[in-house]
Amino acid sequence: MARVELKSVCKTYQGGVHAVKDSTFVIEDKEFVVLVGPSGCGKSTTLRMIAGLEDISSGEILIDGRVVNDVAPKDRDIAMVFQNYALYPHMTVYKNMAFGLMLRRYPKAEIDQRVREAARILSIEHLLDRKPKALSGGERQRVAVGRAIVRHPKVFLFDEPLSNLDAKLRVQMRAEINKLHNRLQSTMIYVTHDQVEAMTMGDRIVVMLGGVVQQIASPLELYNRPVNKFVAGFIGSPPMNMIEGSIVGQNGTMQFRDKSGEITLDIDPAHKPALDAYAGKPVVMGIRPEHFVENNSQAARAGKSVTAKVDVVEPMGSEIYLYVAAGKQVLTARINTEREPAVDSAHVLDVAMEKAHYFDPQTEKAIRS
Repeated sequence: MARVELKSVCKTYQGGVHAVKDSTFVIEDKEFVVLVGPSGCGKSTTLRMIAGLEDISSGEILIDGRVVNDVAPKDRDIAMVFQNYALYPHMTVYKNMAFGLMLRRYPKAEIDQRVREAARILSIEHLLDRKPKALSGGERQRVAVGRAIVRHPKVFLFDEPLSNLDAKLRVQMRAEINKLHNRLQSTMIYVTHDQVEAMTMGDRIVVMLGGVVQQIASPLELYNRPVNKFVAGFIGSPPMNMIEGSIVGQNGTMQFRDKSGEITLDIDPAHKPALDAYAGKPVVMGIRPEHFVENNSQAARAGKSVTAKVDVVEPMGSEIYLYVAAGKQVLTARINTEREPAVDSAHVLDVAMEKAHYFDPQTEKAIRS
């Protein structure tokens, strides 16, 4: 069993810089957990503390129920895959993968069996006699992963392993690492700043900001029920539109009106109970780009749609990204259409208000019933 537990873990650097603040969460046996957040949020520091490469200022880290705060990295039974591959340039692929086992004085026959099995899993048997300089970036990353596999560790740690690869290779390697997890059934902890990687790879995602864990949930839970404005804006591509405004009542209905008064939309009945306390008060409404729907008649519907001027059009193949100006708001819409709207044209977009999110402008926490 390879259960990893963090209890009130903090990391403070000299000068009082708090890189990680009171992180408490559990990574269950065989789970694939992704730590995600912007640069400087503390995700890599957290991973390095689990690995033992960074000292902990306070708190406890447990692996299989054993506190490992003072246990050397080599004795934690973990394997780490780095962003820059960290391969020995003078060694062949075979020797790079075998080196850690040789240091631990494993029998030659067992080393050979483990290396060739890992090479077969990663489809790099034909590369075993080459040196790293003769490999592509994707091949080097496979070798780095293979070096971790041969260890048969309790926990795999990945520190932004795909950031040096081009877009096509990143997609391919994401799939390979997912397949590897399903095959090995090992505990894996993966760090990335790319929320697309996080959403497509993790069983659960830990979203961090400023050294603080913001939310821990499955990808769909994060997408559908973000706990605050930061998580809502960070998860999803393109990011969620945030519109400042207020809740107003009119003729027995409840509506959202932006600050300029140029956008007025009917509140969905399911959201009214949570928003009752905000009647007449400011709120921030979030609407994802994919929750704008093209109005084929191009006839504005009061309380249901917005009329906007198209500023930028980005055809993406099966869909189009529109960057539009609605009143004083700059919005992004992701629509499916075969007709490309013209720049500077007026475009009517219906709003799926049942999908809207609302946030308290002071606390930035989600407003929920």
